[in-house]
Amino acid sequence: MSATTGAARVAPSGNPITRSVRDSLVVAKRNLIRMSRIPEMVIFGLIQPIMFVVLFTYVFGGSMNIGGTTDSGVYREFLMAGIFAQTVTFATAGAGAGIADDMHKGLIDRFRSLPMARGAVLTGRTLADLVQTTFTLAVLAVVALLVGWRTHTSFGEVLGAFGLLLLLGYAFTWVGALIGLSVSTPEAATSGGLIWLFPVTFISNAFVDSSRMTPWLQHVADWNPFSATVQACRELFGNPGVSPSDAWPMQHPVWASLIYSVLIIVIFRTLSVRKYRSAAS
Repeated sequence: MSATTGAARVAPSGNPITRSVRDSLVVAKRNLIRMSRIPEMVIFGLIQPIMFVVLFTYVFGGSMNIGGTTDSGVYREFLMAGIFAQTVTFATAGAGAGIADDMHKGLIDRFRSLPMARGAVLTGRTLADLVQTTFTLAVLAVVALLVGWRTHTSFGEVLGAFGLLLLLGYAFTWVGALIGLSVSTPEAATSGGLIWLFPVTFISNAFVDSSRMTPWLQHVADWNPFSATVQACRELFGNPGVSPSDAWPMQHPVWASLIYSVLIIVIFRTLSVRKYRSAAS
């Protein structure tokens, strides 16, 4: 019986890399179609970052000391890179919940029966989440402009900043993928995806100048991958940044952001694909 089943299964053909890219795009399309049929997912994903923009801008704007001033306009420009980075990283919870839901419903088992690249299911899912994150980030940028945020550099540098943000978001979705494969329900994936994100995003330079933290906490914040991307975006946007720091990521934030994001992708994609093979076997 097993021999018959094995003979009936169509063997994958073609170049492995080409096949993997094609299969990943097919899975990404499937997830994007699914997202479009559940518009409340996109709407709710937009509400939270917009609330953060409004609340932090108008509630805390006149209380934060940035560069020796409590001017709300200065804090507004300081804040937005942090809000952008927080928004792309919080997409991690959605990625984990989506993968856990597919595992819970047995959809992953159906994918395994098809002649497709093993990593395509996870890559397709993370690519679909990247598209959704791009849309959310674009809407949030418009809201930021409406509340008075401005950039002071070239168009290319601004695009580079948004590129770093999307790269960080894509890297963190692989963390979410690993969490989604490691739990039994979408609810657990959502909770697990948020628990570690709060210290990562708040023990950073996203909302306050890390130089005002206690020395040991400042050290943690300055070496936080999240902080590197936030500081890099401030440089590329021409917005106020944190006080000078001896930490290498704060002196070379663009390079640090790129290195951190690529390392996270390599490590967590490897772990996720390995977990997917063992969980679905």
